[in-house]
Amino acid sequence: MNQKSRKVLIASDHAGVSFKDALIQSLPNWEWEDLGPSDSNSVDYPDFAVLAGQKISSGEAHRAVLICGSGIGMSIAANKINGVRAALVENPVSARLSREHNDANVLCLGARIVAPEYGVEITQVWLNTPFNDETKHTQRIQKIHALEKK
Repeated sequence: MNQKSRKVLIASDHAGVSFKDALIQSLPNWEWEDLGPSDSNSVDYPDFAVLAGQKISSGEAHRAVLICGSGIGMSIAANKINGVRAALVENPVSARLSREHNDANVLCLGARIVAPEYGVEITQVWLNTPFNDETKHTQRIQKIHALEKK
């Protein structure tokens, strides 16, 4: 894996700050770019989803992890940005499938749903799983991109 592909954006809302910090500390072999926030003062999760999503959309980064209380808000907001395929994941099997079948480039986690230790396992699987570029999967991703253009 090349160095550029080891760069991972990470952001949260106030509910996910400690979870975010635990992921960064537990997975030191990845180059994390922490987009914030740095404390648990109340913030709006769409602001952080957009920040990460725009960097994914522009090609500045290839992967991001977003964390809010449930993971749902981050997922909804991130998926509004062209080129983002955000997956709300709560277990390692879904993490693997979101990469293999859907080429998810944003992982969304719920800090109030998933324990940080389990989140590390989920994130590790997600980061280490490549996209299965069989024709059927590639065609489905192309259909998703076509939807973005409508």
